[in-house]
Amino acid sequence: VQLVESGGALVQPGGSLRLSCAASGFTFSTYYMSWVRQAPGKEVEWVSSISRSGGTAYYAPSVEGRFPLSRDNAKNILYLQMNSPKPEDTAVYYCVRDLSSGDYDYWGQGTQVTVS
Repeated sequence: VQLVESGGALVQPGGSLRLSCAASGFTFSTYYMSWVRQAPGKEVEWVSSISRSGGTAYYAPSVEGRFPLSRDNAKNILYLQMNSPKPEDTAVYYCVRDLSSGDYDYWGQGTQVTVS
């Protein structure tokens, strides 16, 4: 199993950014997928999750309405569109394979997002 994030960058508040996660080594369409993040000195925080088909997504209140989550099961890619990011969204963002029970069994290496 391999999860490779990309797209992290320095972005201005109110701008936009799209994170991608390329998945391989497993049947992508049979797993929920999620993004979590960790800001400096803080614990890991759940951001968003998406169902196997992509038909349903769930969001933390802090990002709801700003960070739509989607997936392309034909390409095995998970996306997080970051619209109107705020300085408090600064963190390392991780793509994780979600066991649908709140547990994650595989993590990517993370991608840094800095909003400033």
